[in-house]
Amino acid sequence: MNEITPRPLAEIASYHAHIYYAGQAERQHAEWLRLRIGERFRVRLGAWHDQKVGPHEQAMFQVSFANEVFASLVPWLMLNHRGLSILIHPNTTNPKRDHLVDPVWIGRPLSVHGDVLPDEHEAEEALEPNTEPSLPA
Repeated sequence: MNEITPRPLAEIASYHAHIYYAGQAERQHAEWLRLRIGERFRVRLGAWHDQKVGPHEQAMFQVSFANEVFASLVPWLMLNHRGLSILIHPNTTNPKRDHLVDPVWIGRPLSVHGDVLPDEHEAEEALEPNTEPSLPA
């Protein structure tokens, strides 16, 4: 039997959370969630994408965050997603695997179109935070 070496955590340069919404009511939930994230976590809140973009079939916004934020942000999202679907994936050198094989879903999983994602790419470091947290998580 071949011995498989576990992948090291050092492969993960950062994380993305894609917060999806459909329709006005879910957009309002997403706006509420985005505001609360910015008040509590040092992250980069990305642009609103009201149309599908890249591999994402539904409207969404992205949150980019450093590895050390994962342990507080992800459990907080589990408790506060308000029924929205959230894809959380690592950023390694393989975006296709990150989105399709290694993600964590909060809420209902949605389709992600891996055919538009490269198999290899430079791992993306966390984007510079654009939030000024003032409240505890």
